[in-house]
Amino acid sequence: MDYKNAGVDIEAGYKSVELMKKYVKETMRPEVLGGLGGFSGAFSINAFKGMEKPTLVSGTDGVGTKLKLAFLLNKHDTVGIDCVAMCVNDIACAGGEPLFFLDYIACGKNYPEKIATIVSGVAEGCKQAGAALIGGETAEMPGFYPPDEYDLAGFAVGIVDEKDMITGADIKAGDTLIGIASSGIHSNGFSLVRKVFRMSEEYLNIYYDCLGCTLGEALIVPTRIYVKALRSVRKAGVKIKGCSHITGGGFYENIPRMLPDGVRAVVKKDSYPLLPIFRMLQEEGKIEETMMYNTYNMGLGMILAVDPSDADRTMEAVRQAGEVPYVVGSVESGEKGVVLC
Repeated sequence: MDYKNAGVDIEAGYKSVELMKKYVKETMRPEVLGGLGGFSGAFSINAFKGMEKPTLVSGTDGVGTKLKLAFLLNKHDTVGIDCVAMCVNDIACAGGEPLFFLDYIACGKNYPEKIATIVSGVAEGCKQAGAALIGGETAEMPGFYPPDEYDLAGFAVGIVDEKDMITGADIKAGDTLIGIASSGIHSNGFSLVRKVFRMSEEYLNIYYDCLGCTLGEALIVPTRIYVKALRSVRKAGVKIKGCSHITGGGFYENIPRMLPDGVRAVVKKDSYPLLPIFRMLQEEGKIEETMMYNTYNMGLGMILAVDPSDADRTMEAVRQAGEVPYVVGSVESGEKGVVLC
């Protein structure tokens, strides 16, 4: 009896690392010390000594049950983007600049080519965010996961000067809310998605004119990464008063997280186009509208609060970063919360 007979192939692990090295290399930043394969990742902080009060910000998350879709479609090159996005978007919400990322893949059987494909998506997400992929772990766990399944999670660290942190403390009545378009469902609410739509390869490969693609393609579209957009807004000289990453819990849970007491966000539902996938999901699942806005991003992946005088500059800066912005509402005096109208 040996480890391989027990279900863990050490040689496959070595091969996975070799195959993923080319993707990892593409994410490197000048501050990264050492190479892939060490016991830890090292990152120099010399470049941030000029900050008055350099502050580390971090985020950790996974892809959730969206992975079930990747298994069915046998498509593993985009879920890594989702994983990175869920972490770095949270860092960006605090005003932080993502520095580095580490991933964790747990699988029933290590198929080196599949693992490398997953990591290629992680690396792509890191490149979009400007973060270095400085380490990770692939755990082969036979008997714990089915041979063809895996889980994917990650952890990101960023930095911001304390005076530049986005806290929401300065939000006041009259401020403008700018929404940035999502690419689709992103990576939340898939337990409900999988109850509404039949999870079979045949069904997911049906083409819908209203979607402009197959159902599976619409569902697996990776989460947008908003790091460049927020960086562009800051470079335009705009003070972002508050920022909300619309993830699990939708509008009702996430928007109040950026608000101080005494004000509420008023969002106009007709101020931006509702993506067809959400309309299809709501109709097929007979889901109440309130539940949709309490579960999904409904077409807005990030919402910013800015002074009305900065609205036009914010919109232009977001566009320059390649994203699509909308003025979606305003802030009013009242009990903290969200009003949709």
